[in-house]
Amino acid sequence: MKGIQGRFLTGSTMSHVLRMTLTGTAGITFVFLVDAINLFWISWLGDIQLMAAMGFGFSIQFFSVSVGIGLMIASTALISRSIGQGKLDQTRDQATSVIIIAVFLMIIVTILMIIYRKNLVGFLGANGDTAEFATRYLLVSLISLPIMAIGMSGNAILRAEGDGMRAMISTLVPGVMALLIDPILIVWLDLGLDGAAIGVGFSRTAMALTALYFVIKKHDLLAYPSVTQISKTIKPYCIVAIPTILTQLSTPFGNYVLTIVIAGFGDSAVAAWAVVNRLTVLSFGGIFSLSSAVGGIFGQNFGAQNFRRLITAYRDGLIFCIGYTSFMWAILIASTDLIVKLFGLDPEGAQIIWNFTHFTPGAFIFSGMMFVACSAFNNTGKPIWSTTINWVRDGIFTLPAALWLSGLFNAPSGVLYAQGVAAILAGTIAVIWAKIYIQRLSILEKS
Repeated sequence: MKGIQGRFLTGSTMSHVLRMTLTGTAGITFVFLVDAINLFWISWLGDIQLMAAMGFGFSIQFFSVSVGIGLMIASTALISRSIGQGKLDQTRDQATSVIIIAVFLMIIVTILMIIYRKNLVGFLGANGDTAEFATRYLLVSLISLPIMAIGMSGNAILRAEGDGMRAMISTLVPGVMALLIDPILIVWLDLGLDGAAIGVGFSRTAMALTALYFVIKKHDLLAYPSVTQISKTIKPYCIVAIPTILTQLSTPFGNYVLTIVIAGFGDSAVAAWAVVNRLTVLSFGGIFSLSSAVGGIFGQNFGAQNFRRLITAYRDGLIFCIGYTSFMWAILIASTDLIVKLFGLDPEGAQIIWNFTHFTPGAFIFSGMMFVACSAFNNTGKPIWSTTINWVRDGIFTLPAALWLSGLFNAPSGVLYAQGVAAILAGTIAVIWAKIYIQRLSILEKS
């Protein structure tokens, strides 16, 4: 059987963490920047209901995208272990199989979400024209989810191999496309929300084609599809994929719950919440990319049984998290007035933005620590632990905190404080839990 050498088995773990995370950050931040610009173009149309509809639509789309991220993390975990073991043929078979399985699963998700989209929008508290706008936006944008699965799986294969640069490019290319065509669709052709949704489909297609090109032409990491190989891959893939999907679904669930609470304060609050959601993913793209970015490092070294390198990778991931979040916190504080002006928010919305920029980033230090811990769990055979800690945060801590603090302050900003409280509690538990686990693995290697 042919062999393959893992890039992460030697060299400085900090250099690997920086290279993979910064390239991941650049790619994902650009994608979120495009999404934020789309919201700007929608706000430029001067209809607060359209902005609120995008806020509701984001909360629901978050579920489908999170399923894709869960599949991507599972792909990285499975393939990086095979690379760490030096098994090239197995790596190629698994790479092809995970793409096919991911597309099949995403088709099921697409069908279910299209069927129940009106119910999902209604549960959030949307009504009237706002609900109609959100429902139509979802119908158009959800159709391209299976294509998104191809792009995310291809990106995962590149990250498992250690090619952070091309993984980044596979997200930059669709971002550039969206940046160019979205204002044409939304404003020039006067398609509004429909134009934004159509643009999503174009960008997802561009990502899929770019990622597949690099996986096939640059690395030759896809084998011919085989029913036998797919059947062999399904079990180990699902062992990781099911808990990682459940893990990823906890975040949109928490966001969904918070959107329900904030919807009680009216369309103006929901419009500001839409801006907060875009600012969150835009500002903390580096934190969100941590889980998939360092996953290959954990996976390759776990596959090669280099357990002591897991300690340094874990430590370096935490250091990056603290430094990156502190830097973005300063930028957000300085940009508060500009953000309010750009999106034309009223005084109530401006207060929400002020609270977000001044208080929320501190809690993201703990969220980032949790993401690093969860990546360690996902890529070392303990994905259910990651699922547990995420649902403790979003399923147990978030709603009680949101109801209590929004009532205490009698303002939607209480929702932001609730996010922070939940993140601090869950992040503290996760970082201690993962440290104990990884230290025990290193003892096994020494013995």
